[in-house]
Amino acid sequence: MVFAELREAIEKMKVVDSHAHSIVPLDSSFAFINSLSEATGDALSLAPYSLSFKRNLREIAEFYGTESSLDAVEQYRRLSGLQSISSKCFKAAGISTILIDDGLKLDKKHDIQWHKNFVPFVGRILRIESLAEEILNGEMPDGSTWTLDAFTETFLKSLSSVANEIVGLKSIAAYRSGLEINPHVTREDAEIGLSEVLQRGKPVRITNKSLIDHIFIHGLEVALQFDLPLQIHTGFGDKDLDLRLANPLHLRTLLEDKRFSGCRIVLLHASYPFSKEASYLASIYPQVYLDFGLAIPKLSFHGMISSVKELLELAPIKKVMFSTDAVATPETYYLGAKRAREVVFSVLRDSCIDHDLLITEAIEASKDIFARTAIQLYKINIGEELVGLKASDSPSYVIGTNVPEHSVSLVRILWADASGQHRCRVVPKKRFNDVVRKNGVGLTFACMAMSSAVDGPADETNLTGTGEIRLMPDLSTWREIPWKKQEEMVLADMHLKPGDAWEYCPREALRRVSKVLKDEFNLVMNAGFENEFYLLKKLEREGKEEWVPIDSKPYCSSSGFDAISTLFQEIVAALNSLNVAVEQMHAEAGNGQYEMALGYTACTYAADNLIFTREVVRAIANKHGLLATFVPKYALDDIGSGSHVHLSLWQNGQNVFQASDASSQHGMSKVGEEFMAGVLDHLPSILAFTAPLPNSYDRIQPNTWSGAYQCWGKENREAPLRTACPPGIPNGFVSNFEIKSFDGCANPHLGLAAIIAAGIDGLRRHLHLPQPIDANPATLEGKLSRLPKSLSESLEALQKDNVLKELIGEKLVVAITGVRKAEIEYYSKNKEAYKQLIHRY
Repeated sequence: MVFAELREAIEKMKVVDSHAHSIVPLDSSFAFINSLSEATGDALSLAPYSLSFKRNLREIAEFYGTESSLDAVEQYRRLSGLQSISSKCFKAAGISTILIDDGLKLDKKHDIQWHKNFVPFVGRILRIESLAEEILNGEMPDGSTWTLDAFTETFLKSLSSVANEIVGLKSIAAYRSGLEINPHVTREDAEIGLSEVLQRGKPVRITNKSLIDHIFIHGLEVALQFDLPLQIHTGFGDKDLDLRLANPLHLRTLLEDKRFSGCRIVLLHASYPFSKEASYLASIYPQVYLDFGLAIPKLSFHGMISSVKELLELAPIKKVMFSTDAVATPETYYLGAKRAREVVFSVLRDSCIDHDLLITEAIEASKDIFARTAIQLYKINIGEELVGLKASDSPSYVIGTNVPEHSVSLVRILWADASGQHRCRVVPKKRFNDVVRKNGVGLTFACMAMSSAVDGPADETNLTGTGEIRLMPDLSTWREIPWKKQEEMVLADMHLKPGDAWEYCPREALRRVSKVLKDEFNLVMNAGFENEFYLLKKLEREGKEEWVPIDSKPYCSSSGFDAISTLFQEIVAALNSLNVAVEQMHAEAGNGQYEMALGYTACTYAADNLIFTREVVRAIANKHGLLATFVPKYALDDIGSGSHVHLSLWQNGQNVFQASDASSQHGMSKVGEEFMAGVLDHLPSILAFTAPLPNSYDRIQPNTWSGAYQCWGKENREAPLRTACPPGIPNGFVSNFEIKSFDGCANPHLGLAAIIAAGIDGLRRHLHLPQPIDANPATLEGKLSRLPKSLSESLEALQKDNVLKELIGEKLVVAITGVRKAEIEYYSKNKEAYKQLIHRY
């Protein structure tokens, strides 16, 4: 009875079946005998004489209480009905979850929803070759012949559109052309392959290796983008398969490709008879996992035991998973689960006898094999009580960690520096609670003197590595990190000592000028940011890493948004959890460029929200294998990205930027005009804050809707300042104005501080706006002043601007000036260095 505890744990566990197929009605042309053997045709007549067939038929007969014959079992099935035998089989199997590959063609097969009558959770595995054939069996919208580009675009769009509805992808390349996938298959070869397939007529069956490889690689890219596992058929199967080409060792070239090192690949069917080879691959490649369905229960008992033992010879236990590979009949689910419990018990018992495992370790191993690993890998949202796991066994949903889902272990303390880069210090939660929340963490004075190119203090900033401040967490900004459930984040203020604000602190600078605006004029400035950014995917060309746009769709393209809507759903959900309101989003005009507009709020909160938004976008894009960049001019030959900001003035809860009656000039109030006139007057020096890099000025060019001339206009998108009359505002009135010359490299607190300082000067001097420009400013050359064409010119304007120096702080402006000079010097000497900015912003 020494192993009774292990046996009990395995028998009572509700298992996760991570690979199976649809059940068919009793009147399907798929015969019951076919579910008990891989044989077909004449070979099927001898299948009843195999060891596994005899054993499985006998166990079904015993389960049903019939004679041990096909006729008796089939008669019982007909009399009982599918609903009854399904309920009986699933209950006895103890299955909590099934993941169904519904790409297998079966007569009258039931849909995914039908299976939910018998288990708590059913997920879909999408077979990529079946999807490709379905597309090619259809027609092009214009009736023409499929081209490779049209097919690939439709294939990727179709995959992306269902990515949030499935739990994984599957490939049967082994059945078609083998597992020696060429990750660098050429376009020409794929085009030839497509032509060859189409010439054979319909129904399409894809067997051309180049086209299969093309489909496989693009499917893997989608799996990486949406963080989906890819199941691959390996090892034995029916007679369509060339077993020699189903050896998983053929996948080595693919596994060595760095582009796909972040993918998760599941080798199905224990790769039998190549179980040792599969075990080896799982031991050396972190992305490789193993599944032993089909080998259990289709092999003899000795074969099943030896196959699972071979998998565990090298592979980590946490990489080996159970499945039934059940097909067509509920009995195959029952047999697969029953036999797997017996085999796993036998294998783990022997491991204990051989002193490889302790009993307690064997019990934990059984939980990993039957439930935990699959729940993690496929991100199955199912309560632990349904699979018989204790709360302490609940997976973290992050591969490679044993931290419970709701146990926060780390806290990130964030700040944005003078160059607009986001940085953080990370401390364990216990230390944060015990020490940091009251005393902060130490940080060098040099933190506010670093440029975008060098992590060291720039000259002429008056800040060096000597001296230390305290990063003090602002607990009002504490948030749980949506994409890292075991971590929290909080924005920090910079203090010389707790309670004594450092004059170089950007958040404090915004508070200072906001206080002046409030104290002198009883006004609060609200702000709402529009975020433009590129989504890039990584390619490897001639051994070099290259980041390229994910698509080339036009402005506001519906298909462009379709392809990435799942990612945006995650982004919006994450921002909602951070209390950041999103108003709208769309595909922008650049290749792979998107825009997301945030709701407006008090400027101090708006700046904080912008930092959280950039963090969310970059992190979730990274999760999907993409790189999101807010760089102003990612590609010099494409559209730039801005961080346009809409501004309004509020008093006692009312928007006082808008005119109170129709007689007011320009549809705005007197204080609104004076504030905006101050911003326009100081705009050249404001650019040193809102366009902080030389690359920023590659964006601010005529005819690009970025605002290159010192002017303003009513709904004129070529003007740097634009008054806006959004839906709901009476015609002729304006509720806010937009500043276009603000980009994603700017520290939002410093940028807004400069804008408020300029507005305060306009209010103090009662400035008036010139007449609005209703034409393209570029057509009025000589009549309008050009805004600074370079960072040097905006810096020259700042150095002459005593108003901004006084209100923002002389020392802080000196530090910013030093950092900007360092930027100018570095990028003037390193012309191609701007290309690395995508990794910083």
